[in-house]
Amino acid sequence: MITLIKIIKESIVQAFQQLAGSKLRSFLSLLGITIGIFCIIIVLSAVDSLESNVRSSFDKLGDDVIYIDKQPWDEDPGSSWWKYFRRPNPNFKEFELIKKKAKGVDLACYTANIGGRTLKYRSNSVSGGFVAGGTYDFAQMYNVVMEKGRYYTPSEYSTGANKVVLGHTVANELFGNLEPIGKKISINGIKLEVIGVIEKGGEDLLQVMQLDEVVLISYNLARKFAKVDKNNGNTSLAVKAKEGVSLEDLEDEITGLLRTSRRLKPKEESNFALNKLTMLSSLLDGFFGIMSKIGWVIGGFALLVGMFSVANIMFVSVKERTNIIGIKKALGAKRYIILLEFLIEAIILCLVGGVIGLLMVMGALKLVSMIPAMAFEMYLSVDNAIFGITVSVIIGILAGVIPAFLAAKMDPVTAIRA
Repeated sequence: MITLIKIIKESIVQAFQQLAGSKLRSFLSLLGITIGIFCIIIVLSAVDSLESNVRSSFDKLGDDVIYIDKQPWDEDPGSSWWKYFRRPNPNFKEFELIKKKAKGVDLACYTANIGGRTLKYRSNSVSGGFVAGGTYDFAQMYNVVMEKGRYYTPSEYSTGANKVVLGHTVANELFGNLEPIGKKISINGIKLEVIGVIEKGGEDLLQVMQLDEVVLISYNLARKFAKVDKNNGNTSLAVKAKEGVSLEDLEDEITGLLRTSRRLKPKEESNFALNKLTMLSSLLDGFFGIMSKIGWVIGGFALLVGMFSVANIMFVSVKERTNIIGIKKALGAKRYIILLEFLIEAIILCLVGGVIGLLMVMGALKLVSMIPAMAFEMYLSVDNAIFGITVSVIIGILAGVIPAFLAAKMDPVTAIRA
C-alpha cells in the first residue's frame, strides 16, 4: 500500500513536471482533451437543463389532464392541415355535457380566447392584451398562482361581474410601479376592476396556457365582449381525471360522449383529438437523444485527437526517461510499478485537460444564463461533472497503456546503456 502511494505521488509530480517543462507542447496536447470534454459536457448540460425545465412544466400542468382539440399534438400540422381545419372546435355545450355526465372527471375547464384587445388605465394603454374567458375551474386546471390580489368568486363568475385578473407582464406594462389591485381599466369601453395579478411564469418553456400576458375574465363576462357561444374558431377544453381513474378510461368515456354529441356514426372517424402531455414527452425524448448524440460526435473527434496527443507526450516521456527506467528496474522495481507510474501520469495529464474543459463549461453556461432572452437557467450537474472526469480517466488509460507497457517491458541493461 505504501509503495502504491509513493508511485501515485511520484507520477503526479512527474505529470506536472511534463506540463511545466514544455508548456507549448503540453498545451497543444491537452487542447484536444479540453475541447472534447467541453463539447460533450456543454451539450449534455444544455440538454439536461432544457429537459429539467420541460419536465418541471409537465409536473406543474399534471399528467392526468386531457386536452380536447382539433388535431393530435404528435402529428405534423402541415401534413393534414385541411382535414383538421374543417373540424369543429370544442364548444360550451360539450363542456357542460362532459361536466354533467362524465363520471371519471374531477375538473373541466372551457376557455374562449377572444384575442387581442387594447387595455386602458387613465392615460396609459397596452395594445394586444390577450383576453381569455374561462370557466370557474380555470385557476385549478392551469395552476394559477396569484402574485397579488385574488381570483374571482363563484358569485362573481355566475353573475359575470366586471372583474378581471391580469397576467404579470400586462400588469407591469399598464401600471408600472402603481398598485393595480382595485384599479379600474377599460376594455372595449367596458370598465373592469382589477382583482388580481398572476405570478410570473415566464421561466417555464412548456405552457399550455401563456399566463404572463393574459387578461383573464369569467366566461359569463366574456359573453359581453364577443359571441363566444357561437365562437368556433378559438376555444379550448381540458378535463382532469379523478384520483384513481386512468387516462385510458377517461379517454374512452369522453370519446363516447363527444361522438354521441356530434352524432358520429359507428364507422365514422372521430373529428376531435384527445391530447396528453405524455405525447409531447415521447417526442421530446427523441429530440434530447439526438442532441446528446450530436455532442458525442463533435466531442468524440476532439477526444480522439486529444488521446493521440497525450499518447505522444507519454512516448516522449518514456524516451527521455529510458535510462532512469533501466536504473529503477536494476534496483528491483517490478514491471507493474513502471506500468502504473506511466499509466497514472497519463491519467493525470488527461484529468488536467478534463478539469479545464469543465471549468470552461461552467463559465459558458453562466454567461448563457445571464442573457436576458434565455428563458431558463443552464447549469452543470454533479452527474455530468463526474461523467466528464470519468471520460478523462478512460482517455488517460487508453492514451497511456501502450507507452506504459513499452516502458514496463524494457530490459534494464539495454535501458541503462541507452
